[in-house]
Amino acid sequence: METHGKKTTGMKAFIVIWLGQLISVLASSMTGFALSIWMYQQTESATAMGLVQVCFITPFLIMSPFAGVMVDRYNRKLMMMVSDFTAVLATALILILHLSGNLQFWHLYIAAVLNGIGNTFQWPAYSAAVGTMVAKEQLGRVNGMMSLVEAGPGVVAPLLAGMLLPVIGLTGILTIDIVTFFLAIGALLVIFVPQPQRTEEGQKAQGNMLKEAAFGFRYIFARPSLLGLQMLFFAGNLFSGVAFTVMAPMILARTNQNALMFGTVQTAGAIGAVVGGIAMSAWGGFKRRIHGVLASWIWFGLFSACLVGTGFGLPVWVAGAALGELAIPLMNGSNQAIWQAKVAPDLQGRVFSSRRLIAWFTNPVSPIIGGTMADFVLEPAMRAGGFLPDTFGWLVGTGPGSGMGLLMLICGVLISLVGVAGYFIPVIRKAEELLPDHEQIPGASAIPG
Repeated sequence: METHGKKTTGMKAFIVIWLGQLISVLASSMTGFALSIWMYQQTESATAMGLVQVCFITPFLIMSPFAGVMVDRYNRKLMMMVSDFTAVLATALILILHLSGNLQFWHLYIAAVLNGIGNTFQWPAYSAAVGTMVAKEQLGRVNGMMSLVEAGPGVVAPLLAGMLLPVIGLTGILTIDIVTFFLAIGALLVIFVPQPQRTEEGQKAQGNMLKEAAFGFRYIFARPSLLGLQMLFFAGNLFSGVAFTVMAPMILARTNQNALMFGTVQTAGAIGAVVGGIAMSAWGGFKRRIHGVLASWIWFGLFSACLVGTGFGLPVWVAGAALGELAIPLMNGSNQAIWQAKVAPDLQGRVFSSRRLIAWFTNPVSPIIGGTMADFVLEPAMRAGGFLPDTFGWLVGTGPGSGMGLLMLICGVLISLVGVAGYFIPVIRKAEELLPDHEQIPGASAIPG
């Protein structure tokens, strides 16, 4: 085992972080599932549930450029710990309010803001740290493993939460979540995360906070292939955000709020993502990683949105969720590997924060679009006496949830078209050939010191 002093390094260190995050995300997924059920019971509103996502994303959009600067300036392991401490604070707030009998649905908006702040630091810190911990040849596999952290807990979390809720209640699930946050922080304490070597390009980018915060955007906008990739994710995330804002209320509306069926669909999607993550971890993805990005968008739209939206029952929802999510690790792992190979490590905090900000810029808007379109337009229009049942009733039905199903279908077609469009845009299709790896860029060599 490699060590730095008494701390584990290299691939061993990555595995320690990975295990800590896997356990913590499992507990957080249980909390998210339990709170989704609780909130829908309180509000029965897709708009109210969508606003949770708005509150999560908004602080990220505001703070992301500055968080990227801090990730590049300061110790990346410390930045990871800051994100975990912020998340545990949000969960503790919900637990205290619940124990005191004062928890109301709008308190979840406050908790979502705190979680959004923590996530602002977490993703660029973890993404940039991975590039300094493992060899470039391992990036595809490592990113496949990271996708398992996102998807793996979803296999058991909904069903586990559904079984535990009647036994230990929301209090018990929140308590487990808090304990596992500290396990994740403890994992960080025993490993060594190397700081990136300074490059000439990185030194030229130094300046005051505002200048460095803007650097990531300038870097991306100066490279058409990187900008094209981000606009691809911008469009795909817009349509995905609208579709998946209404997926939970659609299934709950069509099953008379059957939490077990809702959990089964979530678990099926997570199983698909886990299978995809395992495959990506073992395979590493296509040699030309852009194929992993574009083909995955096409596949994802057809199954996760189109098929689920037109489904009339559990078997179709399960199949659509599982098949659609199968492509997510390939999509994200391939995209992540492209960026990690092309951007110098000491620039990745700023560039990756700007990158995610561009891709997620529509996220505060898409839940509002999805919720309002469902609650006030398509749901009323698809019911008996509405103006759409004669046209689309054969495809998505006419009962509760049919308007949300139609919205998912429309978005699924648009998601797939995003992937198709990428093949017709040369700067996206040829991104890997047009962009040199970061060690081949003049001015990107490490400064001796």
